Amino acid sequence: MDTIGVMRVLLRVSLIAVASCVLFPGCRNTPPPAACGPVPSQRQQQWQALERYAFLHFNMNTFTGREWGLGGEDPAQFDPTALDCRQWIRTLKAAGFKGAILTAKHHDGFCLWPSAYTGHSVKNSPYKDGQGDIVREFADACRAEGMKMGLYLSPWDRNRADYGKPEYIEYYRNQLRELLTGYGDVFEVWFDGANGGDGWYGGANETRTIDRNTYYDWPGTWQVVRELQPGAVMFSDGGPDVRWVGNEKGFAGETNWSLLKRADFAPGAADREALNAGQEDGTHWLPAEVDVSIRPGWYYHEAEDSLVRTVPQLLDIYYASVGRNASMLLNVPPDKTGRIPAVDSLRLMEFARALAAEFSKDLAADARVSASNVRGHSGKYGAMRVTDGDTATYWATDDDVRNASLTVMFDQPTVFNRLLVQEYIPLGQRVRKFRVEALTADGWRTLAEETTIGYKRILRLPTVTAKEVRLTVEEAKACPLISNLQLFCAPDVPASSGGTVAALPAAVPSANAVL
Repeated sequence: MDTIGVMRVLLRVSLIAVASCVLFPGCRNTPPPAACGPVPSQRQQQWQALERYAFLHFNMNTFTGREWGLGGEDPAQFDPTALDCRQWIRTLKAAGFKGAILTAKHHDGFCLWPSAYTGHSVKNSPYKDGQGDIVREFADACRAEGMKMGLYLSPWDRNRADYGKPEYIEYYRNQLRELLTGYGDVFEVWFDGANGGDGWYGGANETRTIDRNTYYDWPGTWQVVRELQPGAVMFSDGGPDVRWVGNEKGFAGETNWSLLKRADFAPGAADREALNAGQEDGTHWLPAEVDVSIRPGWYYHEAEDSLVRTVPQLLDIYYASVGRNASMLLNVPPDKTGRIPAVDSLRLMEFARALAAEFSKDLAADARVSASNVRGHSGKYGAMRVTDGDTATYWATDDDVRNASLTVMFDQPTVFNRLLVQEYIPLGQRVRKFRVEALTADGWRTLAEETTIGYKRILRLPTVTAKEVRLTVEEAKACPLISNLQLFCAPDVPASSGGTVAALPAAVPSANAVL
């Protein structure tokens, strides 16, 4: 072979090598991005992936008509006639919920299980002649239906004479141990901050006062949970795993960081604005949970049967919770018979159908995607990672690139009005500001300018026909990592309140008052 022939062979080999590095990026040793700031634990990641789960406020208040019981109720008043925990869980599962949290003990101190530490429980009620254990039935129903089980145990107890004294804390932890050892795996333990001594909601017939920052010795109580249920997240104003969103109306902030300066918060000690938006410079990963009721009250009241939230209202809440980097905890209270009422069940099914219609077909799945920058030119971090259906993969830019864009390109002009985007949160929350544009027949049109993304951000956009859609990260704390980008065309279901969450009429005092 002559010299020219050798050169041709070498050139061909070089071109094949270059092409191989493009097509098979494993030949490029591109390091992954470093973590940015606080990052979520495995339990927090598993919790956030649930997205929607339910609260079940069912206890003595169901039978007295109250929201906050007084603590002196006769256990004989608790008498469900047709209790069916399987009906609760099957209803919720059919509506797309992944778990449920039961009020095992509310502020009046009545226990839905036969606690060895008090007589103020189902063991002294007519239910199953005192042989019942509703927490057991609830746990069995969750297990049978493959649903996650959570438990609410009120720190405030109006039935206990020793509440406010040191010995009550041991009583409280003993009950917590009963619940966390006798009923199987728990995905969330819900601690609220309610205490009536300072006159919240016009007073609560309570004269005992405590220092909520010191009395409960929360770190000691949290340690009980960590030891007995290491996979469970704990909720309160200050976590330590999941934070309150700052309201019970059903919305997170449009800017919502999953970070908080945890030392500045405690159950019952809340900066509502900070809780609603999170804190970009927060010291801990503390994502928000949006707790809201399907009715005006948290417990069932027959007079509210006509006031169950509408489908547009529930959609508003979904977009303002899951769609804003939070979870949706929807309260669905069983009635006096011990079943979820028909009107609530019907509304849940309508809501589930509406959500399915909103996200019926991902229009980006079969489209081409390009990026303005790809980390190390590596396919491992290429634009196609945002449409591969795997949130464990992600598009990434070079470390020094904080402003970059993804462009979805359709073969034909396509109608859409929803955008769903997710960051790869195991390495932290990064995006401060982003923009969405569409290439229409009239040129590029800006559809939205927003701030944070986090685990998931879903935007309701004007309905447009576009050949291309561009997502631009304009500002980020570190190189942006986007794991998922989807586009949908939702049917015309009007928002109940111009895109904000509508308040129910005749609102009543909160049953939980996490303030």
